[in-house]
Amino acid sequence: MKRVIISGGGTGGHIYPAIAIANELKHQAPATEILFVGANNRMEMQKVPLAGYKIIGLDIAGIQRKLSLENLRFPIKLFKSLKNAREIIKEFRPDVCVGVGGYASAPTLLMASFMKIPTLIQEQNSYAGIANKVLARKAQKICVAYPQMDKYFPKGKIVFTGNPVRKDILELENKRATALQYFGLHENKKTLLIIGGSLGARTINLSIQKNLKRLIENDIQVIWQTGKHFYTTAQRSVADEKTSLIKVFEFINVMDLAYAAADVVISRAGALSISELCLAGKPCILVPSPNVAEDHQTKNAQVLVNNKAALMVADKHAEAFLVGDAIDLLYDELLQKELQRNIKRFAKPNAAQEIVREIMQIW
Repeated sequence: MKRVIISGGGTGGHIYPAIAIANELKHQAPATEILFVGANNRMEMQKVPLAGYKIIGLDIAGIQRKLSLENLRFPIKLFKSLKNAREIIKEFRPDVCVGVGGYASAPTLLMASFMKIPTLIQEQNSYAGIANKVLARKAQKICVAYPQMDKYFPKGKIVFTGNPVRKDILELENKRATALQYFGLHENKKTLLIIGGSLGARTINLSIQKNLKRLIENDIQVIWQTGKHFYTTAQRSVADEKTSLIKVFEFINVMDLAYAAADVVISRAGALSISELCLAGKPCILVPSPNVAEDHQTKNAQVLVNNKAALMVADKHAEAFLVGDAIDLLYDELLQKELQRNIKRFAKPNAAQEIVREIMQIW
């Protein structure tokens, strides 16, 4: 029986790929024992147990980008986390440690490398953070989601696997009729899907709210996922317009149907969102969040833009240009087809299987 530690988290972009890897490990090698190591008070401490896996938390947090007293505590927390990671590894005795990014992955993989345990990094973004660059020196394998990552990592260790995402977004064409019926949409109207992540994206939401009349005047129907903070505001704005074209949701649980109904998608540019858009093969306009480490969402989006696989609107320009660009794209079928064709080239539907294969090669 093999034992595997999977470490990291902090956001859905780290946690859901980690759970997908764990699920695939159990599928390919059912006897495998899996332990997650996360950061206390982060979302992995709730999400991982719900997926059926044990998790232990480290008392670790990142360095704040602005001056903060928390930064003075960072060295103490790091030292304590390294000590705790050593105790966890010593007790669990893993055959391999997998890091998926997030606060906990650095101390766990650093200690695993020090203890001569094979390590594998799964880098979701097109831009590698400082921690993964350091961890890469000792890692046996580095699974990446974008080409040309040898500018950050040793070329001989890199495997282009893509990011593990939900499988239900494949074969969307067969779901379109069901999707339109589910959302109460018309078959002969253009459909725009707006997703800003599970918590929503304030800039995207404000851009849509201020331009509802333009969307209605252009006979465009909208599936609008607002997140919990903007949901009531969006509902009121749509009610004021007395329209049935705009469907407002706090959160969408059936993303496969949302993608199937959509002609064009507006989205943030997180790694998981982009991987889903590539698999769905949807023409999209990306609005990278400026509030992320090292502006990695812009770098993610730029890879697709450079390959004519997506359009991009900067967050600071969204209120002025986003809805106009979306309307133009919805009525430009030639551009839609070009973006669709090119974004599909980035799709990696078997990412979880390929990552597990790499894990099995080093344990």
